[in-house]
Amino acid sequence: MVAVLQRDYAHIEARPFAPNLGAEIRGVDLSEPISDEQFADIHQAFLDYQVLMFKDQKEIPPERHIEFGKRFGTLHAHPAAPTMQGYPEIFEIHATKDSKVANGEFWHSDVSCDEEPPLGTMLQLHILPPCGGDTLFSNMYSAYDTLSDPLKSLVDGLSATHASEHIYKGRYSDRGKDDGEIDCPTAMHPVVRTHPETGKKALFVNRTFTTRINELSPTESNSILELLFEHCEHIDHQIRFRWSLHDMVFWDNRCCMHRAIWDYWPEERKGRRVTIKGDRPS
Repeated sequence: MVAVLQRDYAHIEARPFAPNLGAEIRGVDLSEPISDEQFADIHQAFLDYQVLMFKDQKEIPPERHIEFGKRFGTLHAHPAAPTMQGYPEIFEIHATKDSKVANGEFWHSDVSCDEEPPLGTMLQLHILPPCGGDTLFSNMYSAYDTLSDPLKSLVDGLSATHASEHIYKGRYSDRGKDDGEIDCPTAMHPVVRTHPETGKKALFVNRTFTTRINELSPTESNSILELLFEHCEHIDHQIRFRWSLHDMVFWDNRCCMHRAIWDYWPEERKGRRVTIKGDRPS
């Protein structure tokens, strides 16, 4: 059984969302500048809980959203997705009855195909469907920890290819992005990565971007990857978050996967996302 973390923060309130992952954050207004003391507590809670759900928020102005993201590091530019007019740092999430796809429909860690995948992602939703549109998150520390010792021995030290052409080609054509305007990066990362701030080990493969384990034959790679995907997606590692208007969620891509459920068609869902650049997984 996973023990619920209990930590006192002086300048925010953090309520554990579930025993295995996440916390609801109250007592901070992200539409206004935050103090250094609040930021220090938010940063520690981010490392403690991996997914922070900021509740009771107002709509965050784009400038403030960008400013808050930059407190955690240089912002990451998505290689393919369209950005908000006037704010190239912001990726607009938008699905309507006319959309060909909705972002994040399958389990993934954001842009894991980059050489330096994102540290984390901050998403606030401004238009919600009447129901549905939940987001699932899965704890990759837990996924690694619950592997058997023989399987840990097998995957430690292996590397995997993360590709994106099969995802990004044609994906945003209905939003004015032709294939000639996008990048489709490919990178190799360890199957098991060590978090640069916590020192914990996490599985780092996902069904969207990870295409093969490099040291294995194609048949072996397919079998082991499918086993790892199913293990990472197991309900024991998951939470399911139901959005309220203007919730802002900040997740750690280095130790979490997520999946956005497109069960609300033909209703509309829209929000703004800022992503922080990470480092090369090790």
